[in-house]
Amino acid sequence: MSEALAPIRIGVVSISDRASSGIYEDKGIPALQEWLERAVRNPIAWEPRLIPDEQDGIAATLRELVDSARCDLVLTTGGTGPAPRDVTPEATLAVADKLMPGFGEQMRQISLNFTPTAILSRQVAVIRGKALIINLPGQPKSIAETLEGLKDRGVHGIFSAVPYCIDLIGGPYIETDEAVCKAFRPKNAIRAPR
Repeated sequence: MSEALAPIRIGVVSISDRASSGIYEDKGIPALQEWLERAVRNPIAWEPRLIPDEQDGIAATLRELVDSARCDLVLTTGGTGPAPRDVTPEATLAVADKLMPGFGEQMRQISLNFTPTAILSRQVAVIRGKALIINLPGQPKSIAETLEGLKDRGVHGIFSAVPYCIDLIGGPYIETDEAVCKAFRPKNAIRAPR
């Protein structure tokens, strides 16, 4: 069934000094890939990167993933708190053509259901060229919650808006598995399922 769907290229970037230096195993990239493989019906070409918390290096990686690797979507995990080494939002803003503040607002809203320290999170989302770049939380459980939402509480996850956003910026038409995450599009933007 998926052979009729447009392929999508997704960059998954885990930003961690300790994981990138081998002190401990990275859990961010596997968590991102596992969730996306369940949620997205399109064939996915992965562009994984495990890098340290260095602002210039993060910005260079994001530029490379969009400009050279031609990713349609780039998801980062890690480096979004208030600590001195947390510079992912600054690096992301440095490569942005447009800011998409609703994604960060909704991620913090979801996380506030679990912890009052969610207000310390500084995740941002931006458009660069024809790609959407989103900073996600660092913990695998939080990654899934912010992407998928809290269905039992009627709270939408951010990924429900990702396919339509990518439509609007000229990317491929992404179909999702509605059991995991229903993509929202206005009626006039919905294509017949393949």
